[in-house]
Amino acid sequence: MNKRVAVVTGVNRGIGYAVARGLGAAGVKVIAGSRDRGKGEAAAERLRAGGADAQYFPLDVTRDEDVAALAAHIANKHGAADMLINNAGVLIDPKGSRLLTASIETFRATLEVNFYGAMRLIQALTPGMRERNYGRIVNLSSGLGQLSDMGSGTPAYRVSKTALNVLTRMLAADLSGTNVLVNSVCPGWVRTDMGGPQATRSVDQAAEAVIWLATLPDGEPSGGFFRDRKPIPW
Repeated sequence: MNKRVAVVTGVNRGIGYAVARGLGAAGVKVIAGSRDRGKGEAAAERLRAGGADAQYFPLDVTRDEDVAALAAHIANKHGAADMLINNAGVLIDPKGSRLLTASIETFRATLEVNFYGAMRLIQALTPGMRERNYGRIVNLSSGLGQLSDMGSGTPAYRVSKTALNVLTRMLAADLSGTNVLVNSVCPGWVRTDMGGPQATRSVDQAAEAVIWLATLPDGEPSGGFFRDRKPIPW
């Protein structure tokens, strides 16, 4: 892993930071994306203080120009990214929100980050992976997006994560026969700003399966949905 380069979005806190720290400990060079420059630079500094090779890069996944700048930087400095961790996400459904009364604007704002943000990065970075015939793409999804167990509440967030899972499946099919592996992962209910203090899992527990998928050996699964390293239904 010492020569691998990983792009991790939403690194300034929570699961993204834990994933970046874990990849850094494994010798991966981390490009730490965050839309908040101050928080992103502080996170990268903490990662370096812990021994990681980490660089902050200003990245708002909703901005085409930010993604283009990142892609150009990686092409110039590294040739291609080896890993892409689509961690940046939002949950902005009002408490108690239901589909029949949900705001279309809430759906638009949620999809812009959770789905289109991931799609922008995938379209920008996957061609380089395919050209070098190596890549690992991990999409941070949620059990709330499972069609097999779909329920009510948080409708925009649920739809965005279901859409992200579709993106995983389609991309895996497009990349079939290559050494670019793409998978979705559900981190579970995690003690983050999004999950809240009552959540049952730590960020390190959540990050473990993400790091596993990001560092899969050649020939391992692609197009799967995992929690704690085990496949779960779509």
